[in-house]
Amino acid sequence: MSSCHYLDVASVKILRIFFVKSEIIRTFEEKSKNYKDMMRKLALLLLLCPLMMMAESRQVQSPDGRMKVKVSVEGGIATYAVVYDGEEMLCPSRLGLQSNIGDFTKGLTFVAAKESKVEKHYDMTRTKASHVDFMANQLDVTLADAKNHQIIVTFVVANNDIAFRYTLLRQEEDNPKCAVVMSEASSFLFPEGTTTFLSPQSLPMVGWMQTKPSYEEEYHADVPMATKSQQGQGYVFPALFHIGDKGWALVCETGVTSAYAGCHLSDYTEETGYTIAYPQEGENNGNGTATAGIPVPGTTPWRTITIGKTLQPIVETTISYDVLEPLYEPAKQYQPGRYTWSWLIWQDESINYADQVQFIDLAAAMGFEYCLVDNWWDERIGRDKIAELSKYAQSKGVHLMLWYSSNGYENNAPQTPRQCMSTSIAREKEMRWMQSIGVVGIKVDFFGGDKQQTMQLYEDILSDANRYGLQVIFHGCTLPRGWERLYPNFVASEAVLASENVFFNEESAFREPYDLTLHPFCRNATATMDWGGIIMNRHISRDNKSRHTRKTTDVFEMASGLIMQTSIQCVAMQPNNLQELPQVELDFLKALPTTWEETRYIDGYPGKFVVMARRHNDQWYIAGLNAEKEAKTLTLNLPMFAGKTVNYYVDNAEGYAELKTLKVDKKGQAKVTIKPNGGIILK
Repeated sequence: MSSCHYLDVASVKILRIFFVKSEIIRTFEEKSKNYKDMMRKLALLLLLCPLMMMAESRQVQSPDGRMKVKVSVEGGIATYAVVYDGEEMLCPSRLGLQSNIGDFTKGLTFVAAKESKVEKHYDMTRTKASHVDFMANQLDVTLADAKNHQIIVTFVVANNDIAFRYTLLRQEEDNPKCAVVMSEASSFLFPEGTTTFLSPQSLPMVGWMQTKPSYEEEYHADVPMATKSQQGQGYVFPALFHIGDKGWALVCETGVTSAYAGCHLSDYTEETGYTIAYPQEGENNGNGTATAGIPVPGTTPWRTITIGKTLQPIVETTISYDVLEPLYEPAKQYQPGRYTWSWLIWQDESINYADQVQFIDLAAAMGFEYCLVDNWWDERIGRDKIAELSKYAQSKGVHLMLWYSSNGYENNAPQTPRQCMSTSIAREKEMRWMQSIGVVGIKVDFFGGDKQQTMQLYEDILSDANRYGLQVIFHGCTLPRGWERLYPNFVASEAVLASENVFFNEESAFREPYDLTLHPFCRNATATMDWGGIIMNRHISRDNKSRHTRKTTDVFEMASGLIMQTSIQCVAMQPNNLQELPQVELDFLKALPTTWEETRYIDGYPGKFVVMARRHNDQWYIAGLNAEKEAKTLTLNLPMFAGKTVNYYVDNAEGYAELKTLKVDKKGQAKVTIKPNGGIILK
């Protein structure tokens, strides 16, 4: 029996017909003496029943044949369902959208279906794999509403990935040429017993200085589907689901640009599961619409589902980029690297010329490429002195990145510079100046939500920055949805409850191991993540003696630089670390790579532990993190190291890194032990 316990469309129709037939019989028995007439009408009804229950469906499967997606239209309702290795992974879930040119959520009829193959080969430098060979099967299903307005639903099905989207068509007399999409019926109905790893959607204009939503709510692990979200607004992407012993599913969206709004998931209902939800009216300080406007013909973003028996496809998926193409050419060859950042521990007081010189010198001593100067620099250092600071940095082989507020009118965050990124005229002036003094990147903070108007601002900042050779990091922001592929100067977004909270409160310091063993399976699996700091101070303070302590070991922090994926990584060292850290740790951080040819899942469970392998050029790195209270002994399968002796970084009794060697047997098996809140590295 299926684990999807609900009445599907066919069952409801059969029951409805049964009750109609019963009522006809009762009525005729009580009121009619003409039984021949009764039997004639009843026979006609029975002849019509098969026609009334007819359903139209088409199926598309993955190239390896293991995953099958069935698209059906029955009773005017369009659904899709997913089976993997014979197991039902997604019960029949709704399709359709409602627009001002047609209601494509009900009264639908099947018009046509077309199958095709997809084959793409592309290179990237900013994600988990430098080269991707993507092959999939595609199904385009054309549906018509009650007024014969048509829409196309496109499914792209790869071996472990599904992407689907809608195309609105021009209807009568080549019109309309524009549309507003008010809502989507698209849903995700998982089998009973599925548990979730989700982060709730925030209310708008709440939190510090009304800066939410900013994708900075906690992820909760292994929660029943029926559990309501904290604010009653559903959950943000990405969303991870554990379908019992059947496997795992990761749900997200990709390809969101200025042409659409960013969406999220509703709360769960037994009838439909989770449904695509649009932004809240109050986002962006109430400005802009919560709906999406598109030209016609035009498409929605892709909804994506990654499915696997294990977590391997979740960690290794590239579907966020596979179905997209770059929107513009890079103005130059953008360089990956590492950056120092005074603000994380030294905070606002460090935004002065002398302290920034220390962090430039630290970057130079470590061979890092960048130094980020955070908020208030225009007031506390001044533009003329920033130009001097940039020149000094370049003399040391380091380049500056500068912080900016996105405001505008979206919130009350007071930090400056403000109103330099919110209009094209202001950006043109600011970016020309940055280019003239050798600044190569910006970090833009405090955005207002997911409305299409805000997505336009993200895209405008990225496009304008590219003209001036600037790389871009976003904070206080939405999830990037395929942006590494769409915008070649995009680096990463925060969009997570990140490292700054380790400074703000000790509770977050205790939570860090949980967070960093969870995100490889959800937040960082779909997009780059600027966590904001491999923290090497033992105390979260400038003097490294006061305030609360870091709860992780040194190898945990070092390994996190391999686990967290972003092409410009923050190594949040402090100047004092040059004298305090063991040389083995300094040497490792000096050589820390940030770009990868290949990523492989080795072992793990979200929020408990993770072991991953990444290859930089010809060098493999294995990194492991343990968030549990007990040491974890694992036998790892490492075919890339079969028969070799490798460098093995482990935590010693004091929590510092110790470099040993480890022999991997000829079968590629190696036994390792990871201490509580600790890490390992093999290379």
